[in-house]
Amino acid sequence: QITVIGAGAASIAISRLLLATGFKPQNMCVCDSKGILNLERTDFDENNFKQKFDIAKKTNGAGKKGGMKEAMKGADIVIAASKAGPGTIPPEYVDLMADDPVIFATANPIPEIWPWEAKEHGCKIFATGRSDFPNQVNNSMGFPAIFRGVLDVRAKTITDEMCIAAARSLAASAEKKGITPEYIVPTMSETEVFIDEAVAVGAKAQEQGVARLKLSRQEMHDRAEFMINRSRNLTAQMMKEGFIKEYVE
Repeated sequence: QITVIGAGAASIAISRLLLATGFKPQNMCVCDSKGILNLERTDFDENNFKQKFDIAKKTNGAGKKGGMKEAMKGADIVIAASKAGPGTIPPEYVDLMADDPVIFATANPIPEIWPWEAKEHGCKIFATGRSDFPNQVNNSMGFPAIFRGVLDVRAKTITDEMCIAAARSLAASAEKKGITPEYIVPTMSETEVFIDEAVAVGAKAQEQGVARLKLSRQEMHDRAEFMINRSRNLTAQMMKEGFIKEYVE
């Protein structure tokens, strides 16, 4: 069972990609500030907030009603992309989830619930959008490499399948290094990860017929590696010469 907290652009896209990946829609529900999305609600329809309406038609096979508390009850996974915390997700709601639950609290700058709060209430794996906590599931792990792959093969569009290919590449990189509760996704400092991700995106674009250039995996790897290293080196040089301030860890 998976629950998505929030129904803005990020949450709608997350829900769409989960469904495209093959997740069973009947085992999924989405909850916004007014409650669980279902077809009995009157604040959206085919003409108003159509994205919410479409999600409501496809998900919530259990017919859940109510708010966040009811949405989280029995869930194995909660993905939140909603209001910045702390306190957006009450810690006691974690007690209602299944055993050893997974929570992605992605709001910035403060996650919907603090990691230590969630873990005190039984959370097994916790991720945020921040780099100062383990498991950063920020969009920075996606869009740079996705666009690199798109640009290198001159893709006409970005499909859901290309985004899923990027996600699977990230997962494969993490598995190669060894997944633990504190490391489920690579970090921004692992440059090779982004090269592999760009290659996966470019390969999927060619497979789907949306790429204008036909390149081998090695050619895509070499292009991505060159461009990524070039950008990193230019940034390092500008920092060295004082044009860009040193970042504070």
